[in-house]
Amino acid sequence: MNVWRRLSGQRRALALAGAGALVAGGLVTLPVTAAHAATQCDVTWTTNDWQGGFTANVTIRNIGDAVNGWTLGWTFPNSSQRVVQGWSAEISQTGSQVTARNLSYNGSLASGASTSFGFNGSWSGSNPKPTSFTLNGTVCNGGTTPTTPPTTPPTTPPTTPPTTPPTTPPTTPPTTPPVGGPRVDNPYLNARGYVNPEWKAKAESVPGGNRISNTSTAVWIDRIAAIEGTDNSQSNGPMGVRDHLDEALRQGVDYIQFVIYNLPGRDCAALASNGELKADELPKYKAQYIDPIKAIQGDAKYRNLRIINIIEIDSLPNLVTNTSGNPGGTAMCDTVKANGAYVNGVGYALAQLGSIPNVYNYIDAAHHGWIGWDSNFTPTANILRDASRASGASAANVHGFIVNTANYSALKEPYVKITDSVNGQTVRQSKWIDWNQYNDELTFAQAFRNELVRVGFDANIGMLIDTSRNGWGGAARPTGPGPSTSVDAYVNGGRVDRRIHAGNWCNQAGAGLGERPTAAPEPGIDAYVWVKPPGESDGSSREIPNTDGKGFDRMCDPTYTGNARNGNSMSGALGDAPISGAWFPAQFTQLMQNAYPPLS
Repeated sequence: MNVWRRLSGQRRALALAGAGALVAGGLVTLPVTAAHAATQCDVTWTTNDWQGGFTANVTIRNIGDAVNGWTLGWTFPNSSQRVVQGWSAEISQTGSQVTARNLSYNGSLASGASTSFGFNGSWSGSNPKPTSFTLNGTVCNGGTTPTTPPTTPPTTPPTTPPTTPPTTPPTTPPTTPPVGGPRVDNPYLNARGYVNPEWKAKAESVPGGNRISNTSTAVWIDRIAAIEGTDNSQSNGPMGVRDHLDEALRQGVDYIQFVIYNLPGRDCAALASNGELKADELPKYKAQYIDPIKAIQGDAKYRNLRIINIIEIDSLPNLVTNTSGNPGGTAMCDTVKANGAYVNGVGYALAQLGSIPNVYNYIDAAHHGWIGWDSNFTPTANILRDASRASGASAANVHGFIVNTANYSALKEPYVKITDSVNGQTVRQSKWIDWNQYNDELTFAQAFRNELVRVGFDANIGMLIDTSRNGWGGAARPTGPGPSTSVDAYVNGGRVDRRIHAGNWCNQAGAGLGERPTAAPEPGIDAYVWVKPPGESDGSSREIPNTDGKGFDRMCDPTYTGNARNGNSMSGALGDAPISGAWFPAQFTQLMQNAYPPLS
């Protein structure tokens, strides 16, 4: 451990006023509040060093007059030294100059009071300590007391940064280097994905399933108990998050995909995939769900594994389309919009998981048959932006977005273009398209990416499209456009998506496997992925008592005649389906039969 103390001088800061916040960037000088206050400080700098990185814990003790708002500044001696991730302060860096500002809860320091913050850093060549600090623009003078740093990286992950004001300054800094290296632009490119052995075994239990059983699919963490799973040495399953990560290391793959899926009041407009947490249990979501996942994914042993998190499917768009005033609006969607459970829950997941250098967060962004209309398109982009800035998150915690997760929207419609007209009428007038601006997922994903960039996301964000069940092959797949007798005949005869209505989402009859996972298939698209493991049910076709919090949604009942959200159409669901997430071999068989491209 490397400890260095800088003692204050007795300088007076005259005619100074203002307050500060902890920011990294150019050295910002902010004064103390009183015109004749004496700024005197004692700074203790403690680090754990390893090759290429370090964790620093910085304690400021005010030995002058009371300070209401502070800014600590210093210069790294080595130009390669960089702040990577901080906590309990807002830290920014420009060149070698670093500025740290207080947060809302730790800005006031009475005479003799202390506060601490910390950060993970990187370096190359050498990692010398800073030689000077300033507090609100006044230099703290003193000497150093170094000790010998450790020669090997510690073995315990850094503790989670506090989410509430600490009552006493932390005394023990995190002891482990941050995992991973710099993120790549596309984590799927030239990379091999994890094969979930539990899904593989189920796939191979169905005749012909071995043709696709080595395909990479996502692991769904849909309840708190799924984090730990079961001791596999005792009961052979189910596997927990750490089990899957260890298996990924054993397989020697480059990436693994997880679905983060347990928001309070989850899936507020659908009963089949309701979750275990009530609408007001955001603190439980943070402490018992996200924080344990972060602790496991942040383990240094996984630093060279690209961990891809799909963040909370079917959540944020509900706040635009399924609240009061919209067809089929629900009281639960009103509640989670009003109490901020979705926005703040997603923001917290992004901030915590995104602080791990080898984690890639992709937020769910619905599909064209949900938000493709002008009235939904931009408002959904805006609420995704709001969530990306909530609960400590920032745009840096968002690597991209995913569309069509666990859905059936066709990737491409080769015979029905949204610009087509029949006898002078636009195909947008057809009952199927219903004035939507899009008719397939690829054009929607590319357009929505542009909208997300326009509302403030990084220009390099990438899109994913879940193609696990949107192939629509088999004998019913059209080979050309429909007849030109009417817009409905033209669209219905030529569309490859054979659902009764684009709002139908549960265990769709006639669906097939879609494009196999592929990296960078189209401009703006990071990958086609199989996030919904084929053969896992969307929901039960009748009410089935269970202990997983899964309800019964009539959209999964093949006899259901519909509601306002699906144009009062038949559900198109398969019969005899088990609860959401359970293995459904009849569906898996159908998906293989109707695969497009066909299976060999």
